[in-house]
Amino acid sequence: MIRALQEPGCLEEKHMSDLAPVERRLSAALDRIAFQLEKGAAKAAKGSVFGLGRPAEAAPDPEQAATIASLREALEKERAANSQLSERVHQVKQRQETTIGQLERRLARLTEQLDLQSLEMLRLKKANAKLMESNTALREAQIEGFPDATLINKSISAELEALQAERRAEMAEMEEILSELKPLLAADAR
Repeated sequence: MIRALQEPGCLEEKHMSDLAPVERRLSAALDRIAFQLEKGAAKAAKGSVFGLGRPAEAAPDPEQAATIASLREALEKERAANSQLSERVHQVKQRQETTIGQLERRLARLTEQLDLQSLEMLRLKKANAKLMESNTALREAQIEGFPDATLINKSISAELEALQAERRAEMAEMEEILSELKPLLAADAR
């Protein structure tokens, strides 16, 4: 039963595993940006040494600026994708918690119903035992000369029919409970 309640967690694990490639891509993009920025900063820091190279105030290389811009754009896209996936994971967690809560409440309700039905079945068994004792006593009284046998038969038949009706009602309730429990048991078997 516990496993059935944990099944929705598979959804969360699936979405978390979907995040792993995105996180790797984001990390790689950040590493590339850091490398490019360090590379650009190192070039700018070198400046002009003995009249060679560019002066420190010179404009950045257009190719390098385009690379930085494309990397920043890629970083923003990855951040947006990561934000969307994080929001989806959050929504999945909320749905999972809601579903688990509903299943736990439903299981508690069904367990309570089953306990009540078990108690009713016990009462029915006791009533049947008393009825059998009563019928035995009536038969013995009839054998000893109790005057009206048809009255006894009608009384016994009426009680028997009442008990059968009560039993059918109890069975119908049990079937209802079992129909609620079957999906939970099937989910637990998986």
